[in-house]
Amino acid sequence: MTKHITAPGDLGRRVALRRETLAMSREQLAGRAGIDPGYLEYLEETAASPTAETVSRLASALETSVGELLGGTMDLPPGLGRPAAHPRLEKLDADECLRLLSPGGVGRVAFDDLGGPAILPVNYILQDNSVIFRTAFGGPLDDTLRTGVQGVEFKIAFEVDRIDDANREGWSVLIRGGAHHVSTAEEQANVEASGVQPWVGGDRELYVKIVPSEITGRRIRHGRSPDGRP
Repeated sequence: MTKHITAPGDLGRRVALRRETLAMSREQLAGRAGIDPGYLEYLEETAASPTAETVSRLASALETSVGELLGGTMDLPPGLGRPAAHPRLEKLDADECLRLLSPGGVGRVAFDDLGGPAILPVNYILQDNSVIFRTAFGGPLDDTLRTGVQGVEFKIAFEVDRIDDANREGWSVLIRGGAHHVSTAEEQANVEASGVQPWVGGDRELYVKIVPSEITGRRIRHGRSPDGRP
């Protein structure tokens, strides 16, 4: 008896997002998974109930896990699996770090407040090699990060990472620079053009800009065993 999975409505979204991340067309994914392209289109755009075998094939073709596609890992932190047999740690140069950050997304701002070190996630955009994000006036990233001295800025850290649990690979990029609160009309018009939108919503009309004074990054890749095997 064929087992069908009552898939959550966002299974198709996860399949499409993973496919786009790998820069694969629907036809390419369908070919790798051994399913009809028309059915893949239906699966991506509707709340379908595919067979367990179909989901397994898609997960394999997308180089991920069935649990990831079904959303079973949504509330779990990344990196719970075992490390690869022979991992290799690489340092990334500044150009590669900026390339990885260029699509924008979610990063973490690290700073000191009255209670000690703090880290907050923000939606960001990379504009002219500077990080732009929005926050609320009077919030922890406003008053806490103002020195009160014209031209003098608190130095903060900004970090972005990507963890690929299925392949046990990943990268992280760290930027250090001054927290510049955008205030002039010219600067405001420029950063508004970036189009950065905070997921949290609400009144977040204060733009903060980080011009990097230091950019570092690292990547974990699969290595090879002493005899040359993966």
